[in-house]
Amino acid sequence: MNQAATLKQWKAYCSFDSLSVNGRKSQNTALASYPRVLCFSSGKGGVGKTSIVTNLAIAMAQMGKKVLVLDADLGLANVDVMLGITPKYSIQHVFSGERTLSDVIIKGPSGIKLLPASSGIQELCHLNESEKLFLLNEFDCLEEPVEVMLIDNAAGISDTVMYFNMAAQNRVIILTPEPTSITDAYALIKVLSKRYMVKEFSIVVNWTNSRQEAYKIFKQLTAVADRFLGVLSFNFLGYIPKDTSIPKSVMQQKPALELFPESKASQGFRRLAENILNLDLSTNDGNIKFFWKNLLRL
Repeated sequence: MNQAATLKQWKAYCSFDSLSVNGRKSQNTALASYPRVLCFSSGKGGVGKTSIVTNLAIAMAQMGKKVLVLDADLGLANVDVMLGITPKYSIQHVFSGERTLSDVIIKGPSGIKLLPASSGIQELCHLNESEKLFLLNEFDCLEEPVEVMLIDNAAGISDTVMYFNMAAQNRVIILTPEPTSITDAYALIKVLSKRYMVKEFSIVVNWTNSRQEAYKIFKQLTAVADRFLGVLSFNFLGYIPKDTSIPKSVMQQKPALELFPESKASQGFRRLAENILNLDLSTNDGNIKFFWKNLLRL
């Protein structure tokens, strides 16, 4: 990438870095017509994050929303595998300059759009500053109509994981009742709050026996965070119950919402989708965002 162009982009982004809009009501009304970007992260792998993101996307599409899924596990693609799709191109071709985002995005079930990642490309797991800015700019030039973008982030606390969290409007942490999952979710929240000054989190508990169990886990996590991390805001976004339809759908590489639309898990995905679409859009933490030009046009 041309270094002068990159520097120019960087200055442009920084000049709008602390933009705010006065008045919660006017901001919510205005932002409602622009893309909502949510980043789904977890402290550890194996918590069902990709399954949740793909089924949420389908649930929102069935509600009439134009949804784009970004597979942000850039070196270990999972979303296309779970959907049984074999993409011709991936985000690797965008960074190489061979294709634009619009060229790479493919259509998935129920009309959702997918920006696939690459498999076995270790370099993509660690984006440099130029690549991060380049990706933000590419999204701003995207011609595809998008109302909701769901980011299926990699697990852990790498710099690239942090980047996608900071570029989203809402951060959703997914965990399960397993003690290791809760511990690692706390570690992720600790890094985001202490190092990146993130103060608001939404929590989803996956693979749980009941809402009561899910809420108990939520309270355990937030109690520890309140004690050791200071004043943070947590939102219990919802839960997905244990359901044999999930492993069956994963094995068949089809979304549970399509294979088992009346299952307990599918009902949970629809409830979660409704909760997400009702989230407050007023948060403005001053970080560089996807679709920032669209937001600045307000």
